[in-house]
Amino acid sequence: MIGKFLENSKHLYIHGIVVLQNGEKIAEHHWTENIRRNQHSVTKSFTSTAVGIAIDEGLLTLDDKVIDFFPSNLPINSSKLQVKYLNKLTIKDLLMMAAGYEEGKLMEDRKTLHDPDWVKFSLSAPLISAAKEKFRYTNCTAYLAGVIVEKVTGCSLIDYLMPRLFEPLGIQRPGYELCPLEHVFGSSGLMLTVNELSKFGQLYLQKGVYNGNQLISKEWVEQATKKQIDTYKSFLDGSMGYGYFFWRGCNNSYRASGRLGQDCIVLEDKNAVIAINANEENSQEIRDCIWDTIYPML
Repeated sequence: MIGKFLENSKHLYIHGIVVLQNGEKIAEHHWTENIRRNQHSVTKSFTSTAVGIAIDEGLLTLDDKVIDFFPSNLPINSSKLQVKYLNKLTIKDLLMMAAGYEEGKLMEDRKTLHDPDWVKFSLSAPLISAAKEKFRYTNCTAYLAGVIVEKVTGCSLIDYLMPRLFEPLGIQRPGYELCPLEHVFGSSGLMLTVNELSKFGQLYLQKGVYNGNQLISKEWVEQATKKQIDTYKSFLDGSMGYGYFFWRGCNNSYRASGRLGQDCIVLEDKNAVIAINANEENSQEIRDCIWDTIYPML
């Protein structure tokens, strides 16, 4: 059922695709070796899941203030306006990419960060508006959210998710990126195969249930994947809003999405999941090809 997709995507650099429907794998193809790869910003959706589980366990709330978790990391000599914005910043603001950061590539090239304290860097990065006003995408948000989970759980983000997410999904301990202070970088760097990624999508499709076990509350799944804020890309890449580190898309879909074409697309109307690993700069063209060729076959 993916023959037309294979034909139409020949010019795109895709590593592998897995299609699930009604809980069964109905298609799979690999152009290159089926190995774990950096999922880039798909990692953010796993960080969102960790936040959701911590909320389910009573360790956090969406309205918790970010600065309350970092009393010793507050920037020195910040402007009064920066301090005002920081004082009001919540976990929910981070999850919505509505923290008030200037649009840009903050923390994208981590090699240029000379200060090993990435928390302090993130809290020092200029906030150009109050939270909730506008969607502005940056890696600082998911990094801070991940560190907050580590603080309230007393363990690394991966250690926290192992018994609660990865092991129940049948996923062995994944690779991941650490910051210089050995916090898991919750914005990027998670290493998974496309098959492992598809299991994550299936979990969300099933409203947090996997093999009969409720791993994430239904309430969190619904809140995290519905539109919480409009995005600036609505007319550029098919985006139709943003949840809590999840993108909304066409055909009533949502996805965990990373650069170069790492995608886990959940199609509730079709009871289906499509997972992709790629190395393609034009990742929207991969999604367009999916809508044109695979979606009508489901």
